[in-house]
Amino acid sequence: MVTCWSSTEPLHTPPSFALPTSTFRSAMGVAYSVGEVDHLYNFFVQWSPEMYVKSSKEPGFIVVPKDGLDTINNLLSDAPPKTWEIVTVTETKRRQSVCSSEDEEPEDLLPVLSNHSELLEESHIQRLANHIPPRTQGYPWQMIYSTAAHGTSLKTLYRNMAHTDSPVLLVIKDMDNQVFGAFSSHPFKMSNHCYGTGETFLYSFGTEFKVFPWSGKNSYFVRGHMDSLQLGGGGGLFGLWMDADLFHGCSLSCDTFHNQPLSAKSDFIIQDLEVWAFW
Repeated sequence: MVTCWSSTEPLHTPPSFALPTSTFRSAMGVAYSVGEVDHLYNFFVQWSPEMYVKSSKEPGFIVVPKDGLDTINNLLSDAPPKTWEIVTVTETKRRQSVCSSEDEEPEDLLPVLSNHSELLEESHIQRLANHIPPRTQGYPWQMIYSTAAHGTSLKTLYRNMAHTDSPVLLVIKDMDNQVFGAFSSHPFKMSNHCYGTGETFLYSFGTEFKVFPWSGKNSYFVRGHMDSLQLGGGGGLFGLWMDADLFHGCSLSCDTFHNQPLSAKSDFIIQDLEVWAFW
């Protein structure tokens, strides 16, 4: 089978393609889009410039054998489309670690911390970064409170967050060197009622990393008093509780998160504490 192309157009205009039925008894027509025609015309110009030149006035014909037509179709189909895709930070991490184990995350994907953390190791940071809500991902972690830098005072903790409009990450290390804490959808403050959203969760780095998300049973996420800070509740039990001196703490199973106690002991002594915001 052969296909015949005809053109009387100058170089800058793609030709019209037709099959002269007076020349061939049997022929098959092929339809191409405008973009493909442009591509094909440029191919012909390079292939037979003597026929497709700007000064050409006479109609010309090129006989294309079937294998040549197959080559042309391959040329057209090989042109890769240019596409754009919006992906989240989490998806980027997943794609880059397809051939890696869950514990092998590229170091350059770790969040940027404004200060060195005395409590969080890189493995802690990576695991937490994979669980914080999407709206906080990609932002540097800003230390807004640390017992090492600001002393042990709940009042100071509240004061340091007075002008913060960001979720916060609470990190605690107890005297048994166990690290645990909470992510709060809102900064800590004194309030006459509970506040927060279902983004809030508790976590613990014990023998293994565990996250305790909102159970949906109640909305006792966070409540700040002058003499204590509590996260989670129900039946008089708090998921995490700290006193005004940020010295004594308690963690019990509560309805808000259906969590296990975060520390090895339900009553614990705080060794160090940090709070991080995201902006």
